Amino acid sequence: MNRVNHPFTSIEQVADQYFVQKQPGSSKGAAKTSFDEILKQKQGLVGATELKFSKHASMRLENRNISLTDEQNNRLESGVQKASEKGINESLVIVDSLAFIVNIPNKTVVTAMDQKEATDNIFTNIDGAVII
Repeated sequence: MNRVNHPFTSIEQVADQYFVQKQPGSSKGAAKTSFDEILKQKQGLVGATELKFSKHASMRLENRNISLTDEQNNRLESGVQKASEKGINESLVIVDSLAFIVNIPNKTVVTAMDQKEATDNIFTNIDGAVII
């Protein structure tokens, strides 16, 4: 058992010494990270807003010679955010002449096609659509 060899006068001093992780260059008065923020970071929820492309969607983009500009990608992410706010689970997101089926809870593009590929204009297994 480890023995504490410091004469602490309060529980706060013990907590500061053993439980608060001090970061290099941080001062004692600096804002502390909340438990909720730490939990989200550990669970990978912070920064999870970035859109992912499934292997199938990546292959479709490559096979169909579809490349997204940064502006189109930002609009796609905006459409996913709007669908999420409305409670949509599987969404069709249309950006310019490109159509994407997106799993909203996982923020994952399931498939992608351009206007030539969507000749029938029939999209199944979705519960909402966002046109950006």
